Order: sequence, then structure tokens, then C-alpha cells
Amino acid sequence: MSASFRPSFTIALAIAMVSSSGLGAPVPAPAARESREQQPKPTPPAGEPVSGISCDAMEGQRLHTHQHLVILDRGKEVPIPPNVGQPLVRRCIYWVHTHTPDGIIHIEAPLDRTFTLGDFFDVWGEPLTKTTAAGAHAPKGRRLKVWVNDKPYTGDPRAIALTPHADIVIEAGPPFPKPPRFTTWGRL
Repeated sequence: MSASFRPSFTIALAIAMVSSSGLGAPVPAPAARESREQQPKPTPPAGEPVSGISCDAMEGQRLHTHQHLVILDRGKEVPIPPNVGQPLVRRCIYWVHTHTPDGIIHIEAPLDRTFTLGDFFDVWGEPLTKTTAAGAHAPKGRRLKVWVNDKPYTGDPRAIALTPHADIVIEAGPPFPKPPRFTTWGRL
């Protein structure tokens, strides 16, 4: 073996090169990685049934109710877009949908059944959990604050029944401003 070859120096240099390239960086366990990675965003349906809700040629006439939804992210309103539940790729309308960008949810179904906020978010193609509502995310280790008809709601927001004139406010904060109350039901 040559006198100029020093195995300990060569090994140390190789370790330093791998470490500085990022290849030697510690890799967290799969469970830890998954909890930090964002879950894939759901996509709006393209006319296929969603949770037993069809996309029909016309609005149903048996059940016709309205609800109001506001999502606040750090005090700023997250828009509820018009035409949720009206796919661009197929001319149809889901039984749970919007027409205008004012947070009014329309239920116009051909049968009597209970619809939930989770049904609306599924048709919208946005996530809804105890920590996420559309683009609003609760701080790490916290939950969204939810109000239904001016009362705090601590259950699973997906389970909120869309009863006639339900007024739903979801907040990710701080700040947590006083939930706005919707009172302009008019002829809805």
C-alpha cells in the first residue's frame, strides 16, 4: 500500500461530500413525512354521482332549501365561488350547488334526504376537516372554529346538517372576529 494513501482521510472526505450534497441528510420515518406533507387536493366531480348526489339535467323540485356559508382565514373571507356543482365538462347540476359568489348554498333535490356540509365540500371539490376548510388551515395543533346559527359547533364539520336557513361560519385564526350573522334571507 502506498504511503500517500490514508484510508481514514478518504472515508472522512467521502462522508463530508455526501453530507454537504444533502444525500446523507437524515430521512424522517414515513409516518412523520406523511403528517407534514399536504394531502392531495380533491378535484371537483365532472358529473359522476358524489355521495349519492346526482348531477341532473335540471334542479330537483321535491326539496328546495338554502343555507349560508362563510369561511374566514385569519380574518379574511375565503370566496365561495359561483356555480359550484355545475361542471364545465357536462351540462348538469348537482342537487347541492351555488349560483352566485355570496355563500348561499342551494339544495334542490328530487327526493327528501339529509344533506351535510361534507356533501357540499365534496361537490365543490375542496377539503373539509377539523383543521382545513377549502384554503383555510388552522394553526398546527389547533382546530377550526365553527359556528352554526350563532352557536359554537365542536363536532366534525363534515357532519353539519344543511337545514333550511342554516348559517354556518368557519374560522381559521387568529384573529377570530365575531362571526358575521347572515340575515338577508329575503325570499330564499
